[in-house]
Order: sequence, then C-alpha cells, then structure tokens
Amino acid sequence: MAGDWIKMRIDLQTHPKVFRIVSALKADRLRVIGGLHVAWSIFDTHCDDGVLVGYTADAMDAVIGWPGFTQAMIDVEWASINEAGSLVMPRFDEHNGASAKRRANDNERKRSARKSGNVRNVSASDADSLRTREEKRREDQNPLSAQETVDPRMPSEMTLDWAPDQKLLKTYAVHSGVALNLFTEEARRAFTAHYEPRGQVNTQAEWVQMLVKWVLNDRNRAAASNIRPFPARQSTEPDFDDTSWADGLVVKT
Repeated sequence: MAGDWIKMRIDLQTHPKVFRIVSALKADRLRVIGGLHVAWSIFDTHCDDGVLVGYTADAMDAVIGWPGFTQAMIDVEWASINEAGSLVMPRFDEHNGASAKRRANDNERKRSARKSGNVRNVSASDADSLRTREEKRREDQNPLSAQETVDPRMPSEMTLDWAPDQKLLKTYAVHSGVALNLFTEEARRAFTAHYEPRGQVNTQAEWVQMLVKWVLNDRNRAAASNIRPFPARQSTEPDFDDTSWADGLVVKT
C-alpha cells in the first residue's frame, strides 16, 4: 500500500537478531535475510498500521515457504500476535508505510542538496545536526579512528578495515604474554587480508583472540628462525689415543 520499496538496513546481515534466527532454524544467514524481506514486504503491501488482519503465523509461513520462520521472528520481537490472532509488525511507522517512506525520501533529497551545495540559511540547531551527521560519515569512512564501544558478543564477518577493540586486545594480550607493541599495522593488515575472503563469522572477542594467537605465532616463528647451532668446540688438550706419531718408524730386532 505504501509503495514498491521497503527500507532494509545495510548492516542487517550482521544484526544479532538475524544470528538468533539462524541459530534457532539452523539455516543459512542469507536465506534468513530473504525471508525477512518477504515478510516485511507483505506487511508494507497489505496494511497501513502494521497489523495484518487475518494473517496468522502459519499463513505467513505458507507465503514465505518456511515453516517456523514467523515464530522465529516473534521470538526476536520482529513480529507479534495481537488479541485477535493477527500478525503485528512492531514499530511499523518508523520503517514502513507512507510516512516513513516520505521521511526517507526527504532525507535523501536533503543529502543530495548538501552534496550539490544548495543548502542555505541553516539554523543553529540544523547546523549541529549536520555536524553530527558529518562526524558520523567521517567515522564510517575511517572506522579505525572511531572510538565507539564494541560489544564483544557481537558476531560479524572480517573486513579489511577491521580494527581490534583496544580494551579486549590488552586483556587477551596480557593473558597470553604478548607485548602490545607487537600489534603493528602490518600485523593487522596481514591478519585481515587472511580472514576477509573466507566469510567466516565470529564475535569481536573471538576475532581479537585470534589476532593475539596470530601475532604470538609470528613471534615464535621469528624466534625459531634466529636459532643457530653452536660451532664445535676446539680442544687444546692432547689426544692420548692418537698413534699418528709412530707412522714411519721401523722397529729393529
């Protein structure tokens, strides 16, 4: 009813609720995201207030083609059932419907206007808001400089610009007896380049622990390559078993 598109977060694939659904259904992560797209599209198409009258969990499962999927959405609070037995999408007005899409379109027009230099007479409050968004944009472009608190339980795939949380790094490094000055930018780049193509998902704490092991192994390999055998010791004492002094002697009888 509200248009031919819906809002979906670009970081949805690493959202904790997605991984809870993946775990509950023992399913592929991208299949879960596809199921969410179908469910949210149905809400957006067939209701104005977030209530799908006549839709039960079983009915939604039948449309998606995945028994149990709707209950998994309910378990993570991405859906619910009202007293009449109909499916409900929480916070529908924030992400779906005509008003939410109008706000999204307005924000996009404002972003385009700022890029083209057409924003004039900005109020003080608007200027503060613009600065906040600009700071957020710079942090997104340069995540290594961002100082946001990291949830150690947050699962994510490795990226080339990943940087370890300093508090977690210090904790694991001290526990493993690895000096912090060994965690160089070169080591970080080698670590991320090794794991980024694999698509492996770990929590932030697990990634930091793996980085510590990576650096520890590098240190041990470097130490092993520096080991050289001692040269044989040259003895200055006489060899009493040596009979070479008798070579050439003739014994007369």
